[in-house]
Amino acid sequence: MKDFTECCLVEFDPSAVSFEDLLIEFGKMHSPTSQQSRQYRSVIFYADEDQKETAEEYLNGLKSSNRGEIYTKVEKMTKFYKGEEYHQNYIAKMSGKSLY
Repeated sequence: MKDFTECCLVEFDPSAVSFEDLLIEFGKMHSPTSQQSRQYRSVIFYADEDQKETAEEYLNGLKSSNRGEIYTKVEKMTKFYKGEEYHQNYIAKMSGKSLY
């Protein structure tokens, strides 16, 4: 595979957590101001128009807070290819080890 972006598929119950809350957590773990290669780029994939609008509003809020240039893109979710087994549940597998 040459034309891909590494990402996580997050399945969630919107009655328990909102898409906006997930975006806020995404922002705590990730810098939207880093420009990266296609493989490691910053992107938010959306499933429907409501999620698209929420993601765009979130990024516009970051832009207006003068955090620098925002490189995160918002794109429609397409086919998701699951990574190799050793990538699955990575954080749980690294429990007690340095992640960085």
